Amino acid sequence: MAQVSRFTCDEASALDPARIVVLYAQLGQVAAEHVISTTMEDIAQHLVAIEKSAKAHQWAKMIADLELMIALAEQIGLSSMVLVAQDLQSCIDANDHIAQAAVLARLMRLADRSLTEVWDLGDLRL
Repeated sequence: MAQVSRFTCDEASALDPARIVVLYAQLGQVAAEHVISTTMEDIAQHLVAIEKSAKAHQWAKMIADLELMIALAEQIGLSSMVLVAQDLQSCIDANDHIAQAAVLARLMRLADRSLTEVWDLGDLRL
């Protein structure tokens, strides 16, 4: 008889709060908040595009959106998202569709937590 196991994915996001502090110091509160919110919206749009590209098997478009999303995530200190997105690029390059699906799901879970964490950090008004 087969036994079914249930796994929960509870990976903590890695946010570099120092990057947020630098943005506030360089740009001031209003401009930094604008940059952060705009960047987060852009990341969310790229994530949607990445999912659509994956479903349509448009690997080149998926890679292009991943590269843009990585640059945006680096800008606001989302280091875990950067690493997972780079892992996804490696899966696409290796033509490993099973690993790609798993890493894409991981990226989406991590993005949800990471973007929420940035919003929460922004509420602190650094």
